[in-house]
Amino acid sequence: MTAPPTTTHGADVLVLGGGLMGATTAFFLRQHGLSVTLLERELVGRQASGTNFGNVRRQGRELHQMPLANRARAVWGRIRELLGEDAEFVPYGHLRVCYTEKQAAALEKHAHDAKPLGLDLELYTAAQLHRRWGIFAPGVVAGSYSPQDGHANPRIAGPAFGRAAKRAGAQIIEHAEVLQVEHDGRGFTAHTADGRRFHAPQMLVACGAWSHHMAEQFGERVPLEARGPQMGVTEPLPYALGPSIGLSSPVEHEGLYFRQIARGNIVFGGGLKGPAHADHVRAYVQPDNVLRQMRELRRFVPAFGNVQLIRVWSGIEGYTPDWQPVMGQSAKVPGLHYAFGFNGEGFAISPGVGETMAELMATGTTSIPLEHYAIGRFATHSRLTTES
Repeated sequence: MTAPPTTTHGADVLVLGGGLMGATTAFFLRQHGLSVTLLERELVGRQASGTNFGNVRRQGRELHQMPLANRARAVWGRIRELLGEDAEFVPYGHLRVCYTEKQAAALEKHAHDAKPLGLDLELYTAAQLHRRWGIFAPGVVAGSYSPQDGHANPRIAGPAFGRAAKRAGAQIIEHAEVLQVEHDGRGFTAHTADGRRFHAPQMLVACGAWSHHMAEQFGERVPLEARGPQMGVTEPLPYALGPSIGLSSPVEHEGLYFRQIARGNIVFGGGLKGPAHADHVRAYVQPDNVLRQMRELRRFVPAFGNVQLIRVWSGIEGYTPDWQPVMGQSAKVPGLHYAFGFNGEGFAISPGVGETMAELMATGTTSIPLEHYAIGRFATHSRLTTES
């Protein structure tokens, strides 16, 4: 049998990972005129990018994420123009409601603080919620509505960006597992399981819950934990709900969000996470979590009392200790960049991440503040872990 080729393939940028962070970055790098090779172990959009809820929301985020979230929303608004398909994005709004007056005050404060950052939120009393939507249980006391946000289909968004990047000239290589990456004075060389080598002077690590393994090869340790979202979908119901809707609560098991798609089904998730094993590429739905979600769904919206559940699923997401992503340049290696650890909140901002990372690699700078996401913030944690 002939040995597989070991030819080194060159590009301006190597992108490791074909989730939304990698695919959007590859797409926008081509807009800057840089050649790109994207290496994906399985299929583009296969992991967390394709198994999440599909929210395109800005409200409820840390304030320092607002510039990134606003940039992402601008891209979502142009998605058909950019890609030739819309990934089922609909700007039908995003509504958060709550059960307590204390949480209502938190929603009001967030609306006040986010307004100067470009996010205008509409506050609703229980009576106003009832008049406009008329679906919530009496225990819901207030809400906050973001009319320009919405939702999209995560199962098709990642592949759509991947196809667009390929049409724009990026080399998208699936079933290309990267085993090792080397760095020398000329750049980075990635070695795949089938014996191929790919070289570029710049590299982006966007491997989701597996990214910390790549970062460790360059002496940058990140305590990344894999968790599994608990997702479900119901039978089709008469279409009535435009916005995606979530419960705002500090009680984790109360957490719930849902949206109705055009076919009538209710897609839902939230609350406690399930087990995920990145090394074995397996995540699990826990039956007790599903039962809790169904109870909370009916508590939230009594009309869902008799709705039938037809499917559940999970995925593998990467979580950092401070619930902030790792995004930006390496603290140690020139030309190395990261975009991972989005803590189950990356789908909405992924086009903004891609545009920002492409801008950073193409020009050396970006208009989006990234200091909160620097990988160097974990250096102290790594030293303490090593010493203990």
